[in-house]
Amino acid sequence: MEFPDSAVLEKILNRKNINLDISARCTLECPRCRRAQYKRSGDKVPGHDISRTDFEKILKHFDRILFCGQVSDPTVHPELPYFLKRIYEERKFTTIATAASHKPIEWYEKTFKVNPNAVWRFGVDGFPEESHRYRINQDGPKLFEVMKMGVSMGIDIEWQCIVFSYNEDHIEAIKQMAIDNGITFSLTYSSRWHNLTGYPDPYQPKNTSQYIGGDTFNETNIHTKKRIDILSNYSDYQKKLWNEELWLKESSLVI
Repeated sequence: MEFPDSAVLEKILNRKNINLDISARCTLECPRCRRAQYKRSGDKVPGHDISRTDFEKILKHFDRILFCGQVSDPTVHPELPYFLKRIYEERKFTTIATAASHKPIEWYEKTFKVNPNAVWRFGVDGFPEESHRYRINQDGPKLFEVMKMGVSMGIDIEWQCIVFSYNEDHIEAIKQMAIDNGITFSLTYSSRWHNLTGYPDPYQPKNTSQYIGGDTFNETNIHTKKRIDILSNYSDYQKKLWNEELWLKESSLVI
């Protein structure tokens, strides 16, 4: 077994940031998601809804919490507004990465208000009306309206877009759509392609510069790729926090 060097190990043991999956549920059926891998293997998706008690324990020890759906979407958890409220009361920091669209728009408005300092990152891959081609069951146009509403309320809104075969030819237009509406645009290059193991993948971009292939599949290149064209209107401090989140995603804690 290969252990991390002392500097990395010290960072892991002393970090004050954490990435959480707060449930095991999601309304979407994204084909390359970890959830889909479990289902294809006939395995149960691990995890359960985190309780208020357990969340308070985590909040006591960490200063920044990333709600990032590795196997779930944070908006599915009924206590998310409470968790965000507690983070705000404790004057700590949070980012919510979400792609599900089952909640009514009124829910987003109320939840934005309980923690006006939270960063909301919406996974909409392509133009809103085409995102469902990968984010199966997603209402992209609805989430676009939610993003615009968040901007109008002074909420920090990010539009995260993964490059796929169906959107690779109009990335600049998608980016401009975000900019025109005051939304921070984040372009992500994926490495989850089935043809790396000999199977054709209809989602993989044709342009080799628009994805991460087997020859560049390592931590350094993944992070370098993901930093391309990300958060261009953010301060150096905000970019530092973003890069920290990239590292956190490699060690998600499933509750």
